[in-house]
Amino acid sequence: MKYSVVIPTVGRPNLDVLLEALAEGTGPDPCEILVVDDSETRLGPAAARNTGWREAQGEWVAFLDDDVVLAPDWKARLCADLQNLPPDVGASQARIVVPLPEDRKPTDAERGTAGLATAHWITADMAYRREALARAGGFDERFPRAYREDAELALRVQDAGYRIVRGDRVTTHPVKPATFLTSVRDQRGNADDALMRRLEGSRWRSRIGGAQGRLQSHAITTAAGLLAVLCGVMGRRRLGGALAAVWAGRTAWFAVVRIAPGPRTWDEIVRMTVTSALIPPAACWHRLRGEVRHRRVRP
Repeated sequence: MKYSVVIPTVGRPNLDVLLEALAEGTGPDPCEILVVDDSETRLGPAAARNTGWREAQGEWVAFLDDDVVLAPDWKARLCADLQNLPPDVGASQARIVVPLPEDRKPTDAERGTAGLATAHWITADMAYRREALARAGGFDERFPRAYREDAELALRVQDAGYRIVRGDRVTTHPVKPATFLTSVRDQRGNADDALMRRLEGSRWRSRIGGAQGRLQSHAITTAAGLLAVLCGVMGRRRLGGALAAVWAGRTAWFAVVRIAPGPRTWDEIVRMTVTSALIPPAACWHRLRGEVRHRRVRP
């Protein structure tokens, strides 16, 4: 089984651990391990993966994120997953496990990472037939973040006539580090959603098995807040007060929805309360930015 491994990286500390696991693990060795450093160019993981697979020599290209943790027998299990796959199978996805705290409920950030365990076609550990990558044209480099670029490629690979299967190998993806405003910064992905809509049509979310987004709700909340401020400036205090109450009520409900499944510690409650006020306008701004930027994109 001839396979190559491609790892895009921005220099995370786990990279050395990952490379050590690949070197010392049991099973057939890859043709090569291609580590593509994106820490300086910042072109994004899509561009880094394209650079890697186009240099790869293997029939299969296994993409790994630089922060995953591999089992000691990962190489053997990968080869077992790929062995004797029919020609119409273009990719094999690993089973992703996200370890969560056992002594408390997970935080909002931890729940976000846990979603990787059920996501379709993520390249945290995904092996593609090189021929399928070539026919599909590789990753779309207009996706600048590690968000949607893997699902969009998977749709094109399947549109080219290939199937994507789930293998038996298991890979661990640790919870991503988070700061107070991580959930607000994550709203940048709304710009990528605009690109997905342009490329795949209005039903793109159902095609990738994604849950319905909150953009419409965020738009209503943001509009209520902006109109309340505008009414205040224009001296229409009664209408402005009513709109401010709508904004406050919707923001409070959004915070409660996010707080309820979590550990409900004081720091988590404060974080959810503050970011629940910031997320709606951030989401709307990034979606608008994406719609404008990608307005000329055609499928």
